[in-house]
Amino acid sequence: MKGVFVAETSKNFQTDPFQEIVKGIFMAPGKWKSWLVAGGATLALALPLTGTTQSLKQVLDVEQRRVRMAQQSQEKIDGVVKKTNSLTDQYKAVLKEIEGLDVYNTLLQRQVDNQGRQKTELRESIDQVEVINRQIVPIMTKMIDALDKFVDLDVPFLTEERQDRVNELKALMERQDVSVAEKFRKVTEAYQIENDYGRTIESYKGNLTIDGATREVDFLRVGRVSLVYQTADGAISGAWNQRSRSWETLGSEYKNQIKLGLQIAKKQVAPDLVLLPVDAPEAG
Repeated sequence: MKGVFVAETSKNFQTDPFQEIVKGIFMAPGKWKSWLVAGGATLALALPLTGTTQSLKQVLDVEQRRVRMAQQSQEKIDGVVKKTNSLTDQYKAVLKEIEGLDVYNTLLQRQVDNQGRQKTELRESIDQVEVINRQIVPIMTKMIDALDKFVDLDVPFLTEERQDRVNELKALMERQDVSVAEKFRKVTEAYQIENDYGRTIESYKGNLTIDGATREVDFLRVGRVSLVYQTADGAISGAWNQRSRSWETLGSEYKNQIKLGLQIAKKQVAPDLVLLPVDAPEAG
């Protein structure tokens, strides 16, 4: 049995490096044959166990290599996924930025279009400046002349101040260093001042010839409907008659009323009802 087992075992090692050693064992002299047979059996039993261990180690090595390769592959996949997610986030951020830029660019384009229209309008206005200047200068001259006549025919309050204003406008029109716009502003300002006189109350001091003597009096103007005066001692009071264009002396009944009106104009007392002479309206 041992011989058969050894023989079969030896067949399994036909490709083994120890084949020649096994053959030598069976071909040994007689006195060694039984010992070599027994030793050969032991060697034969040992050889298959050694081959199995080596095969298992190879399998484990292969498996470990496979696991390492799988880990490396997974790491590569994770890296690709991470990079892909990062690129996706960047792409989404860029899309949002592009969307915002589209809105911003649209708004800027509208502003540019509006500026273009304004440039066109300004260019047309500049082209018309000389034409407007030639047309507005005669108009301002007529306005100043009309204002001069109005001051002469109006109730004679602050006559000197108002006349000086008109004379300044006439001198201003002859100056070359003043723009047409500034001249027009001054003219309209003078008209505004005259307009304000019609809805304000005012008191001021001035000189007036009474009974052939020049005396200092307090004038009281209530819009353009009443212009009265009173001497400092309150002894004489008078009112302007626009129809006769002359001063008329008032009775003593107006003394306290004019005094109260002067105090109201100077803001010394609270506003109150004051009875003053007013010219009757003329028939249309």
